[in-house]
Amino acid sequence: MSAFQQLGIEAQLLQAISELEYSTPTEIQEKAIPVLLDQEHDLIALAQTGTGKTAAFGLPILQNIQLDKPFTQALIIAPTRELCLQITSDLNKFARHLRGVRILAVYGGSSISAQIKELRQNVHIVVATPGRLMDLMDRQSVKINQVKIVILDEADEMLNMGFREDMESILAHTPAEKKTALFSATMSPEIREIAGRFLHHPKELVAGKKNLMQPNITHQYAVVQAKDKVIALKRIVDFHADFYGIVFCNTKIETQQISDILLKDGYAADCLHGDLEQRQRDKVMSKFRHKSVKVLFATDVAARGIDVKNLTHIIHFHLPDDIENYTHRSGRTARAGQKGFSIVLLHIKEAYKLHRIERMANLKFERYSIPKAEEVYQARIVNFIEQITNDVDETKLTPVKNEWVWPLMQMDKEKLVEIILRSEMKKFNTNYLSMPDINVEEKLSSGNSHYDRSGESRGRGGSRRRTESSSPSKKSNNVRLHINLGRKDNLKYDEIREEIFKLTKVSGRVIRDIDMKNTYSYFMTDPESSSKLLHCKNLKYKGREIQIKKPD
Repeated sequence: MSAFQQLGIEAQLLQAISELEYSTPTEIQEKAIPVLLDQEHDLIALAQTGTGKTAAFGLPILQNIQLDKPFTQALIIAPTRELCLQITSDLNKFARHLRGVRILAVYGGSSISAQIKELRQNVHIVVATPGRLMDLMDRQSVKINQVKIVILDEADEMLNMGFREDMESILAHTPAEKKTALFSATMSPEIREIAGRFLHHPKELVAGKKNLMQPNITHQYAVVQAKDKVIALKRIVDFHADFYGIVFCNTKIETQQISDILLKDGYAADCLHGDLEQRQRDKVMSKFRHKSVKVLFATDVAARGIDVKNLTHIIHFHLPDDIENYTHRSGRTARAGQKGFSIVLLHIKEAYKLHRIERMANLKFERYSIPKAEEVYQARIVNFIEQITNDVDETKLTPVKNEWVWPLMQMDKEKLVEIILRSEMKKFNTNYLSMPDINVEEKLSSGNSHYDRSGESRGRGGSRRRTESSSPSKKSNNVRLHINLGRKDNLKYDEIREEIFKLTKVSGRVIRDIDMKNTYSYFMTDPESSSKLLHCKNLKYKGREIQIKKPD
């Protein structure tokens, strides 16, 4: 019996979630599904974004829908268009084996007449933003007087966006005997007041501690001068060839200005802010989801409701004043068990904010050194060469005639390599390489953490991370190690680094000069990291024991 079946989920839904590779319920799903299935109790659930909330309320809703009754039985209210569309998409995936269920998203910025036409087709589940739902109610185009369940998703965000009156008006127009579930990342006095007015003897549950960060997010900070923040951002993006993330700024002017700077310099960048029309916003988000934009600048307000998978980085151009905004920002990476990085570009005067977030969110920031220009250049060359050497699928090669490439075949090998690299690395010219190290080696201290000039950060756990003072670029004391992962495991060089990090929690930045063989690989690292790696035990990769040792 599957874990979801034990929670009471029926066969058709089990089949769908099995096909979606849902095997083990998340904490919020395990706690909320039984409560929502029994139809007896209202619910208050405290859970962060990205914890699996949609399945937690979506599966019980779909299971309890009476398909033979052609009226709206479930209402889900969410703060933004993006979240509405994401919820609707997920519900349709869960319902793929349910015949006849009709789900509709209604939101501002899209044709209201088209939505009215859809509503006339007897929709079972409506997913709505508060403003558009109120418009439809005023036109008497949506009937919510028979709904059996109402879900308020990200209720705290709706309050922050000024939807309190709309929420209360909507709830007042629903039947008194309905079931109501409120999902929120925080329990503010306003949330408690709304729950007291509209929920009846609710069960309360918490998925994880309040403000608890996802364990797969690495929280880091880099200290730079304010004038160097744009340079620092560029170097982070340049160094990480797979960078795909959101850069949070405090003002819409800043998002536009910095986005324009990066776009002018050839980066795949764009921005979201409050001055964009819905059509422009949709265009930006489409490009971002399809990765034609890799660096998205946004304010906290503009980013609400964004749910994009596989983000590698969240960059805080400035720290927010509100701890909750930091948790919301960072929680957009490391979804579904993936690894993610949250990096703060910190001016020395913002140190007090960093310490406050550490204290209130119960986490420790690691010191991150902005890569030097030479390190960026080296990393990009290594990545470019790895891409070429790993792309060996001859079936995908474009056929060429010998006479076309004959001039290249006559060239000196070293000269040809130099020309190829020069073409790829033209962005990293002499001016780029001559730029100085921009890390500020200032001392930051508070009651909880101590960051000293040596580049180590010490926190509650007593762990420490070496930064520029023990940079991997210093090769005088390199240690060569062996790991039984290789080409047969279908891993690329960067993926081996990532697997070592996942297995050992030793940063991939200290793993270099990987020499990959068929069933094993060699790599170089520094003595401190070598000691940590050699003491790691019981490592598993796809059920196989992994050993890291010194070469025989």
